Amino acid sequence: MLVNSTVEPLEGNKVKLAVEVGATELEPAIEAAFKQLAKEIRLPGFRPGKAPRQLLEARIGPGYAREEALRQALPDFYAEAVREHDVDVIAPPELDITEGQEEGDVTFEAVVEVRPVVEISGYDDLTVEVPSPLVDDEALNAQIDQIREQHADLELVERPAEAGDNLTIDITGSQDGEELEGLTAEDYLFPLGMGLIVPELDENLTGALAGDTVTFEAEHPAEDDDETLSFTVVVKEVKAKALPELTDEFVAEYTDHDTVEALRGDFTDKLSRQARYQAAMALREKTAEAVGGLVEEEMPDALIESEMNNRLQDLAMRVQAQGLSLEQYFTMTGQDPTALQGELRETAETGAKVDLALRALAVAEGLDATDEELDEELEGVADQFGRDIDNVRAEFERAGSLSAVRSDIGKNKALEWVLERVTVVDEDGHPVDRDLLDLEDLQAEEEHDHADHDHDDAADVVEDTGENTANTPEPEEDA
Repeated sequence: MLVNSTVEPLEGNKVKLAVEVGATELEPAIEAAFKQLAKEIRLPGFRPGKAPRQLLEARIGPGYAREEALRQALPDFYAEAVREHDVDVIAPPELDITEGQEEGDVTFEAVVEVRPVVEISGYDDLTVEVPSPLVDDEALNAQIDQIREQHADLELVERPAEAGDNLTIDITGSQDGEELEGLTAEDYLFPLGMGLIVPELDENLTGALAGDTVTFEAEHPAEDDDETLSFTVVVKEVKAKALPELTDEFVAEYTDHDTVEALRGDFTDKLSRQARYQAAMALREKTAEAVGGLVEEEMPDALIESEMNNRLQDLAMRVQAQGLSLEQYFTMTGQDPTALQGELRETAETGAKVDLALRALAVAEGLDATDEELDEELEGVADQFGRDIDNVRAEFERAGSLSAVRSDIGKNKALEWVLERVTVVDEDGHPVDRDLLDLEDLQAEEEHDHADHDHDDAADVVEDTGENTANTPEPEEDA
């Protein structure tokens, strides 16, 4: 237990903690240091770890153990002072022993950087832009056309080839005059616009007609090969996809629905829910960023570094959950770690401003966490880990984390406060119906759909009294 401690604000967003520790309070740390020394120093007639303290003091003097005790114990005494004064530190402290280095009571000072406090204005008059939560006919038709394309026929056309066509070609790839087996084929059906073989093939065949012969050079597709390849391509046929007519018969044969109306209705519901969910998530993200944008102060490096470390640890945990290391992740994705650091710094600075802004808003609007809200949060943690709430509270108190929990509750309340007041528009500046962006409603709809789906599956099992044979049509030629 500390004898005395005080806190004094300093310039540069720092405070100074002055801490006095009684000699009695330091004694357990000194005793522990001597026990460790007894394991490391051999004295004649004593087994390792059994040499008395008096003999060790006579051998090496009391100073060494005291120095080791101070090194080990001062961080704990500092942390106790931080909890006592509820200091919101964001960086490691600079510790300086001012008295008691050799004997008696110990006094030390700790200068540490703390989280800045800001004031913001204009948070009650914000406008944010989100993706439209409405489904237009173009998006709906595109989804349905994907099904039609899967069952499309190919028809000869007498026009220049364009992306999406399928070309029947004879292709010859050679290097230094010698044909390459893997790049030479006859009557090869080539889908134009998909970037197959080499990119230059799409470029040179776009606009070609049946009967044309195209020659060009291209880089070798092998990553480590700087050699140039020569290609000769004879275009035999140009075929375009002919999509089947969208009829009830087509829908019944190739989908889980019986009519076009039912298919469009199902797709509309799914696309609508997806669009609403994306817009709802964007609303929260954009609103938080808008509030953070009201902070004019420069962010301390220590705060940005802390945010960066949190985000990097989050990435590492998500990658490890997939059985990968960060190094393997960077190799597989081709991402540059240095570039990632730059991106993390930018997002960390934004995150730091959002954090300070929401804290400021919570204070300005009196949105501090109540005791009931704190209890509810701790109960949630206790339920999650199957622990007793009193034990959870005691652990949070020992760690000095209750203030952080209260702060998080206040920030969440602040975000909800501004979410209720922000003006929401879509990409065209049109007002968005806020009722479409209710996450709780969306989650309830999702749970309801899952329940219906499970019920339908159960009904299928009950009604299936014979063999379930699939009626799979034979694929049409060139399709």
